[in-house]
Amino acid sequence: MKYNQSCLKNTLFTTLGISALALLGSQAALAATSNLNTPPNSQQVFFVGNNWDGTVTVIRPSQDYARIGVINMVPDRAARLREIYLNPVKLVAYQYIRNTAGEGNDQLVDAMYSTPDGQSVVASRPSFADVVSINIATGQINWRTPVEGFRADHMAVSPDGKRVAVSASSGNVVQVLDINTGKELGRFATGDKPHENIFFNGGSRILNSAIGNVETSLDAPWQDFTKGKRFITIADANTYQIIKKIDFRPALDAAGRKDLSNAVRPVVFSPDESKLYAQVSFFNGLVEYDLNQDKVTRIAQLPGSSTIPSDRSKWVNDSRHHGLSISGNGEKLCVAGTMDDYATIVDRKTLTAGKLIGAGKPYWATQSPDGKYCVISESANDVVTVIDFETGNKMLSVPVGNHPQRVRLGYAPAGWSTR
Repeated sequence: MKYNQSCLKNTLFTTLGISALALLGSQAALAATSNLNTPPNSQQVFFVGNNWDGTVTVIRPSQDYARIGVINMVPDRAARLREIYLNPVKLVAYQYIRNTAGEGNDQLVDAMYSTPDGQSVVASRPSFADVVSINIATGQINWRTPVEGFRADHMAVSPDGKRVAVSASSGNVVQVLDINTGKELGRFATGDKPHENIFFNGGSRILNSAIGNVETSLDAPWQDFTKGKRFITIADANTYQIIKKIDFRPALDAAGRKDLSNAVRPVVFSPDESKLYAQVSFFNGLVEYDLNQDKVTRIAQLPGSSTIPSDRSKWVNDSRHHGLSISGNGEKLCVAGTMDDYATIVDRKTLTAGKLIGAGKPYWATQSPDGKYCVISESANDVVTVIDFETGNKMLSVPVGNHPQRVRLGYAPAGWSTR
């Protein structure tokens, strides 16, 4: 896909105060971060967050993707549960989260990242409403920071690896923490139930998407008004001041798709960051949104499944498709068709799907360090699966823990293993 580079000087970038030159280089800078900032005495790894058993499975990021070890992310589980059960308000919130978003299970590991020295892993723990840092070698807690409200959700790490932005989903704020100390550096308000976070423009901006009240059973199209305020918030990553809000609702309406939800789920940027590719609630497809023009430019409906429940309240947290990544060359998108039980590689030029790879409730997608492979988590099958971006073929699957969700590239101490 070709872009008119002069577009980079138009409305959006003027509004955001973004340098076009910096923007064009930001993807390359982000791609290089993992190499430029490789910690000494460390090994590059994939962290796989096993949400229901409270562990992180650590696997190799290439070749056989073999398991290196397992980290217990809830060594303080007894203390946290005692704290919850002694507080009636916290107990009600905890049980509500367990019985709705958790599908009857505790949610113990959502997003996770390594610290800049590669010695610790930092994770958000939804049921415990906190972010915790665990020393990989010792398994001991370095620090713990509670979030606003009763549930912690998605996180993002800054390109320099020094800050994490976490969604406090019931507090309707994003809190930015020092990754080494857990100290809060700042926060900004969002819509209802903040979800995905992304640092962009070289780390100077943070994008957050709020997905609304996905835990309720009011899922019929006519009940959409009950879902709350759903929009993208773009904030300055240094001052935490809100720069812009984007509501997909008028853009979707203008594109003739009043039937689609404006709750934006996983998002990826085009290589020049002029476009967003987004999954939205209840939809088996992709929305392409042009940030220069503030409009939806294309919508792609992807294959569905005959086995998906007709009752939308049976879909997990309003998801239909939940998991999206982009190849290193920017030509392909990898889609996790969560409720349709498949993954597929989509050509970004045509937005057409390739072969469907059967998968058990795939819940996340990311790219390998070289950008040539997509790695998805199969939450129903307790494996991660590797797919070739170029051919669309499945390469292999690797067993992990109970209900894997987020998969993140990071570092662990050299030679560390629990095998």
